Amino acid sequence: MAAQRALLPDGRWHFQHGPIDIVIGADGRPDAVHPAHHAAWQRFTTILDELVAELPALRLPVGAQCPLQGIVARRMWAACHPFRARFITPMAAVAGAVAQELIASYECDGIDRAWVNNGGDIALHLAPGQSVRVGVFADLARLDAQQLRSGITTDGHFDVSHAMPVRGVATSGWRGRSFSLGIADSVTVLARTAAVADAAATVIANAVTIDDERIVRRPACELKDDSDLGDIAVTVDVPTLDPGAVRLALHAGVQRARELRDAGVIWSCALVCQGLLTTTDEDSDALARRAYDRVGGAVLA
Repeated sequence: MAAQRALLPDGRWHFQHGPIDIVIGADGRPDAVHPAHHAAWQRFTTILDELVAELPALRLPVGAQCPLQGIVARRMWAACHPFRARFITPMAAVAGAVAQELIASYECDGIDRAWVNNGGDIALHLAPGQSVRVGVFADLARLDAQQLRSGITTDGHFDVSHAMPVRGVATSGWRGRSFSLGIADSVTVLARTAAVADAAATVIANAVTIDDERIVRRPACELKDDSDLGDIAVTVDVPTLDPGAVRLALHAGVQRARELRDAGVIWSCALVCQGLLTTTDEDSDALARRAYDRVGGAVLA
């Protein structure tokens, strides 16, 4: 199927091609915004074919040398490279890398701000003095393309300003579109780029876990025969856990997130599991004792 686009009632654009489903918004002078939308569309129409051409290599674990040729494929590999000590493939950054490729069309004079939302993984452009409010919600299973286009009720929000070193927001969790090794309902990461945020969210979400025989895991290849994870066991069901067990899982995840923050890989992170929240920015134990009403995945509010 060829790439398709549609102008939404509120002025945003919806681009779709195969599994890629994107919503784009931009504010600024019409003589700048309209050409940027056109440029983004022209670039979008070529991305899927480029990725498919290198798909076998994109499904291989990241190693010391990049075997990829395409700009988006190489961006995926580079975003995952810091995490290569454990199994990771460039596919962990695909949504963020695609969003990042398209946001480049809006990084020009006359555009105040723009956002490319690829299924909840978001790339941002902010001119000096500009900011954007990002809404969050918890149940990643609710984050589908229709809701992103028509709007959903968010459970909270945060602001990203031009002065912050954040141009990418991404979310991962066992309920999301991609597989996870952990039990987090959602892990939302803010980073310098959308590709890095995407890869980091995957890694941190994998770290939110505990040993409990009631947690159901199955080989990824049994759930999706072309999964890049092969026979690695991924989470398919998590029972209601004792709050103490949830805190232990969150503690493991936030420790990993803080390592990445201290290394300069990410800016901040919020982790949610069964109604409890912890972040890299506040005291983990205190936050984990506070019930939080299902906050997680990122959307533009």
